[in-house]
Amino acid sequence: MKALIPVAGVGTRLRPHTYTQPKPLLPVAGKPIISFIIDQLVEIGIKDYVFVIGYLGDKIMNYIEENHQNINREYVKQPQRLGLGHAVWTAREQFAKEDELFIVLGDTIFDVDLKQMLDKPNSVLGIKKVDDPRNFGVAEMDEDGNVVRVVEKPKIPKSNMALVGLYKCTEVSQLIDALEHIIQNNIKTRGEFQLTDGIQHMIDKGAKFSAIHVNNWFDCGKKEVLLETNAILLGKSGYASENLPDFENSIIIHPVSIAKGCSINNSIVGPNVTVAENTVIDSSIVKNSIIGHFSRIEGVVLHSSVIGNDASIKGLSQSLNIGDNNEIHFS
Repeated sequence: MKALIPVAGVGTRLRPHTYTQPKPLLPVAGKPIISFIIDQLVEIGIKDYVFVIGYLGDKIMNYIEENHQNINREYVKQPQRLGLGHAVWTAREQFAKEDELFIVLGDTIFDVDLKQMLDKPNSVLGIKKVDDPRNFGVAEMDEDGNVVRVVEKPKIPKSNMALVGLYKCTEVSQLIDALEHIIQNNIKTRGEFQLTDGIQHMIDKGAKFSAIHVNNWFDCGKKEVLLETNAILLGKSGYASENLPDFENSIIIHPVSIAKGCSINNSIVGPNVTVAENTVIDSSIVKNSIIGHFSRIEGVVLHSSVIGNDASIKGLSQSLNIGDNNEIHFS
């Protein structure tokens, strides 16, 4: 079995960070999003990987080459961003001879028993109940739990079960044929070739898909979700830093993830803070935030913030002469 991980997206909702850093490399709870995905798949025994790269793809490739040498890895460039279905189709030669294919979106972290999904004999879609399914691909199921229809972002949903970006396909040749069909016939939804349309074509031709409910999933495409994911993961066992050094005149409020080489002085850091390598925090208060590597935070109060790599933030210095009964707000 091979795992296919599309990572060619631009990440427009996380700009300005994604102007220079691809979304899968943004740090959450101490490591990039893509590493969470690879580590989960390695745990269930998947060794062969195909990454569909595009925007800033060289950075993703360099990171994987440096940090995940324990896997067999191939890279395919998607020349145009024409949808998830097109991304999978672009890599068809790399998985055409496989009996099974695992497809996992490269910007999403899952809380699910992947072994249970792997052990099912047929094709499987990961789903999760949501309040507003209009923003997702949606799965409709029969009484036996078989998927009978999938629709991409329906205006009037007939189900509240969202597709979470986790797919196992046991009919690989049928998947390729279905994607060929929608591309050759220019079948687009919302202007793109959708994987959901390819899966629906397979279902229409008799392929069977069941569904597995994920406990949770984090589509880290927005700042708020990125910070929420960071906080949730830091609260789980094994993610937060332990045995931190005694930072000078500073208070650390757990949970936090503070990487090697960081200097923290005269500051309060935490809770729910991730600090990447070689960052300096001086005379500051930082909570519920993510800070990239080689950054410098000095004399500021940060909350609910995402700070990129090599950033420098210095506080505003004031000299004041204020009389009685005054109220002043700096914002």
